[in-house]
Amino acid sequence: QVQLLESGGGSVQTGGSLTLSCAASGTGFKIYNMAWYHQAPGKQRERVAIATRGGTIQYADSVKGRFTISRDTTKKMSYLKMTTLKPEDTGVYYCHALIDDSEYWGRGTQVSVSA
Repeated sequence: QVQLLESGGGSVQTGGSLTLSCAASGTGFKIYNMAWYHQAPGKQRERVAIATRGGTIQYADSVKGRFTISRDTTKKMSYLKMTTLKPEDTGVYYCHALIDDSEYWGRGTQVSVSA
């Protein structure tokens, strides 16, 4: 059974940095895309970054130049390095993965950025 577990959230001041991690547990599966989504308070969940197995990386315009997604296929990990954080980056960050023919979500990790 596949599970995704995020870690690394926390509280920082504007301009600070955080790195989120996502670990996929289980064996016998192939991970295709790994992505990170952000859900701000009272808003819909939005994708901020995606890294495909083939090496394609895309970012939402709101985080370009500030966030960096990476993945370690061997370790079944995904990372989101967030720099120059802004109050509008506050919210829950979810790890998402396309594994075999199914989509999986983590439970999310809270990021709070104070002014």
